[in-house]
Amino acid sequence: MTPDRNDPEGAIAEAAKSCSNWGRWGDDDRLGTLNFLDAAKRREGAALVRRGVSFSLAQRFDMDGPQKGWRRRTNPVHTMLDTGTDAALGNQGFPHGLGGADDVIAMPLQCSTQWDGLGHIFDHGKAWNGRPAEQVVTSDGDLVTGIEHMAPYVAGRGVLLDVGRVIGEGGGTSRSSGAESGGELPDGFAITEEHLTATAEAHGVTVGRGDIVVVRTGRLARARREGWGEYAGGPAPGLSFTTAGWLHRTEIAAIATDTWGFEVRPNEFAHAFQPLHQVAIPHIGLLIGEMWDLDALAADCADDGVYDFWLAAAPLPITGAVGSPVNPIAVK
Repeated sequence: MTPDRNDPEGAIAEAAKSCSNWGRWGDDDRLGTLNFLDAAKRREGAALVRRGVSFSLAQRFDMDGPQKGWRRRTNPVHTMLDTGTDAALGNQGFPHGLGGADDVIAMPLQCSTQWDGLGHIFDHGKAWNGRPAEQVVTSDGDLVTGIEHMAPYVAGRGVLLDVGRVIGEGGGTSRSSGAESGGELPDGFAITEEHLTATAEAHGVTVGRGDIVVVRTGRLARARREGWGEYAGGPAPGLSFTTAGWLHRTEIAAIATDTWGFEVRPNEFAHAFQPLHQVAIPHIGLLIGEMWDLDALAADCADDGVYDFWLAAAPLPITGAVGSPVNPIAVK
């Protein structure tokens, strides 16, 4: 049933109730849907490595990134503390000609390729598993579901759903034709359960319990071609709010997209902001990734016809963080 466009509150409440995983793994749970990614699933994922070809699914972390300052999000600032110049001038104080370089980086944890932790989004003052938000995340950070708890677990069977290639315009199958032939969805395109299912069928791949799903829309390819523009926060293709049931029912461990906001923008309701986040994170307990670079992987999958692979995407164990940069590695 299509939700009432003018009633986001009602649609969110209904989806939250029908998709809730509160209490499923006990009152003290800190992992949410990562509980689906068990040892057997990791063995299944590891067995998918055949060629040993690897792909980084991360954008570069530098000052040329997509951020424009919304909610004080900036691009990474990289500063050298020691340089080759210091070493050549003998200013470092080391003996027998030793020299070195050190550096530091300052950045919001959600400025580029990243995971949204379970403390990132609340619903009416409730965090994941029904906990009071004010008792979970304080000025000291996420005291309960800090992303450091997830660091050992995010590795297993990855599945690419290249919706841009299957549903979008310009879809191609040749690696040699480049990223632009990979297919792109227009901004505002809402990816439904039917689109996800049709894409999986076209790829000859299944999606189920414990999988880490990556959804390519082609939005990042367009940003690279045309400039960042409104990539960070503006209109984009993405998952429809109506996929909440699919996200819950499939029992996937995590999902990531090549877009800034994961869900379709503008959102499908009048006067709403990221309603699918409001269900997926605090109620389903779903780990969500954003701004992943899926183009090279997608081209390889189209070339060899294999859309599942070993995927390792551990967040940095930053104590109390509600998100984390990540360099996901897919191996085929």
